[in-house]
Amino acid sequence: MGVVKRLPDAEFEIMKVVWANQPPITTGMVMEQLGKEKEWKAQTILTLMLRLVERGFLRTEKNGKERTYFPLISKEEYLKFETGDFMERFHGNSFTSLVTALYDGKKLKESDLDQLEEWLKEKRD
Repeated sequence: MGVVKRLPDAEFEIMKVVWANQPPITTGMVMEQLGKEKEWKAQTILTLMLRLVERGFLRTEKNGKERTYFPLISKEEYLKFETGDFMERFHGNSFTSLVTALYDGKKLKESDLDQLEEWLKEKRD
């Protein structure tokens, strides 16, 4: 895998559909699962998928008149990249800064704190 770059929101939406399905995937499958919700035309989806091929997120094969697509980067790889980028850009790689922002913003519940405490105990053992 080369250098992962952040995806624009529309391309990320396409990748979420790709990751949720068993490869190979077609533009028709993406259209069925996402096109109606986003009100995208088939040409828009095709253009976005070709961009994902150019960026190295998908590879494509021609099967008769139809193109099929295969993910080259897993959801886990991409989320790891995005999370690391977010932590670096917004929290200076400080886990404490992230948790403080979530806690002060009332985004953490008691059960979240209990889970976090349990996770920390496991990591120390």
